[in-house]
Amino acid sequence: MTKVFRQFLQKVGSGNHTGENLTRTEAATATKMMLLGEATPAQIGAFLIAHRIKRPTADELAGMLDAYNELGPKLQPIGAGRTVIVLGIPYDGRTRTAPISPIAALLLAAVDQPVVMHGGDRFPTKYGLPLVEIWQGLGVDWTNLSLEKTQQVFEQTGIGFVYTPVHFPLIQSIWDYRDQLGKRPPLATMELIWCPYAGDVHMIPGFVHPPTETLFQVTLALQNITKYTLVKGLEGSCDLPRDRTAIIGLSTPSGQLERLHLVPRDYDFTTKNVPLGTTEELLTQMQAVLAGEPTELTQTALWNGGFYLWQSGVCPDMRSGIATAKELLTSGAVADKLRQLSQIVNSLAQTAFQTV
Repeated sequence: MTKVFRQFLQKVGSGNHTGENLTRTEAATATKMMLLGEATPAQIGAFLIAHRIKRPTADELAGMLDAYNELGPKLQPIGAGRTVIVLGIPYDGRTRTAPISPIAALLLAAVDQPVVMHGGDRFPTKYGLPLVEIWQGLGVDWTNLSLEKTQQVFEQTGIGFVYTPVHFPLIQSIWDYRDQLGKRPPLATMELIWCPYAGDVHMIPGFVHPPTETLFQVTLALQNITKYTLVKGLEGSCDLPRDRTAIIGLSTPSGQLERLHLVPRDYDFTTKNVPLGTTEELLTQMQAVLAGEPTELTQTALWNGGFYLWQSGVCPDMRSGIATAKELLTSGAVADKLRQLSQIVNSLAQTAFQTV
């Protein structure tokens, strides 16, 4: 089988003049061979760095997603009144700016808008603060739940978290290569638009570089995903920035991308991002947000919460979304959702522990 993989490596690693792109089927096969350990370590390392240098095509990303969809986990459809949102956030975490997506997820779930997140521990190349550690600090430990238990949490609370070290351990070996190479391979780009949910979705991935937006658009079309929002967010996440105009791409029925620019000062927000300090400082700030206190991070929560309430169809426009987000925070509805989530997760985790 290593001879088969060598052919893929020769195609992507032969340089500008003789190199070739992989077909979708070839990319799917190559990805499966890496995940299943059918390619040698030398081949996997060479492929990852060669593919990064070449840059992936939409067909190649679609093939990688095909492999993830075949081998990976999926939360099953729930009887929700709204299309489930899947947030695509870089697995290697945050190092400079305070993340807000866990609070945004709680805010959306508080109005019955289901949200799915996915990721793991501190991963290369940034080894930044990952989502799972923030959730743990808020009293929600996803790391002890099987996929079946996570499904139960999702059905009861409207929030699901696919924790890859437990739910998709096949991808763990790839992280070792990423650490040794010191560079993000195209798999890191593909993860942002991976959908670990089996029902109808509204995909919301973040991105950094403008060409990635078009790459996502074409790849999602190949995956038959027609509802998406692409956010040029903080550190590649889908958190809207406050220090600049938020650049957003919205899907349309025609397949064309609708451009949306949101200027923070137009909505009376100060134009600065909240820096990321220690994890403890962030958690203290988040607790203040959940208590409805008027902090800088609360402004970030309102800015993002208003946008996502609008885009999910809960509110008709940005201003009403911001007003609704403020009401949900000050009334304690978001804090109540966190308490519900924590109680259910802890209860299921304890049940799992007792049956071991």
